[in-house]
Amino acid sequence: MHFHTELTPDKLPASIGLHDRIVTVGSCFAQVMGGQLTDHKMTVTNNPFGTVFNPISISKLLTMALRDQMPDEALYVQRDGIWLHHDFHSSHWATTREGLKNRLMVVLAETADALRQADWLFLTFGSALVYRHRATDQVVANCHKVPGTQFDKYLYQLDHLRAEYNRLLKTLRKHNPRLKVLLTVSPVRHTRDTLPLNSVSKATLRLLSHELTVWHENVYYFPSYEIMQDDLRDYRFYEADLIHPNAQAQAYIYEKFAQSAFDEELCRFIGEWSGIQKALAHRPLQGYTDAHRHFLVQTLARLQALPAGIDVSAELADVRERLTKHIMMSDER
Repeated sequence: MHFHTELTPDKLPASIGLHDRIVTVGSCFAQVMGGQLTDHKMTVTNNPFGTVFNPISISKLLTMALRDQMPDEALYVQRDGIWLHHDFHSSHWATTREGLKNRLMVVLAETADALRQADWLFLTFGSALVYRHRATDQVVANCHKVPGTQFDKYLYQLDHLRAEYNRLLKTLRKHNPRLKVLLTVSPVRHTRDTLPLNSVSKATLRLLSHELTVWHENVYYFPSYEIMQDDLRDYRFYEADLIHPNAQAQAYIYEKFAQSAFDEELCRFIGEWSGIQKALAHRPLQGYTDAHRHFLVQTLARLQALPAGIDVSAELADVRERLTKHIMMSDER
């Protein structure tokens, strides 16, 4: 008997390799997936703008970066003694407007550079419901807790989203013809929008993703939303807020993603790296024994044997420091 429907995604037409460069942009789920890729020593520019839920703001920020445009001067806002910008997450702030502007210009420039060198761009859409700033008539990424009377909230229409992303993909191709784009719909539930509106929003984003994969080469979709909704399909896989997937769900979705997207070399590396991570976390119960010294020497050799180009400088320094301490403690005895 089967008590759930397991979803095993097809292999992506193009595989992700060990040395591929990746940029992730979008909702907090993009941040989670990017963090797991980083933990496995992938080269990742992880959600550089901070959490951005709606696809219009995602497109605006990517276009702004690639065209070397400055942040919209009309969308700076001061609140509680700090400066913020409505196009960016609140993790980007400064005590002065000029300081924030300089910071945002650096973020945009670094993101543009990463996009031009990237092999993959991961876009995670969170919600098709947007907030329009009344004074500027601009859709914003973050309201920054200013009065709601300054904004209109509405569902962005599919036709407009499609047109926006046709333009964005054209811009991306111009700056990086070899770039591959992976789309996902975030499984995070936007219950504040009400469950009925959340369903409409997710359906709009899913249809947009589907159409983009049909009409554009090198644009693919990974079903993280469907895995959460249909495969896991249980509140025990959510955090206590019943909105965000918990660590167990995140690990399960990432495992499915690896099976679908990673090439053989990357899969082998991740298996080896997982073993090394466990070794690095190990602490001896019996103190500085000869057996532990041998264990450290073996761990050092495993790190040195990893493929060239993998940055393990911090891990090598840590193991060497432990070995030095081990020798000093042994000499004292």
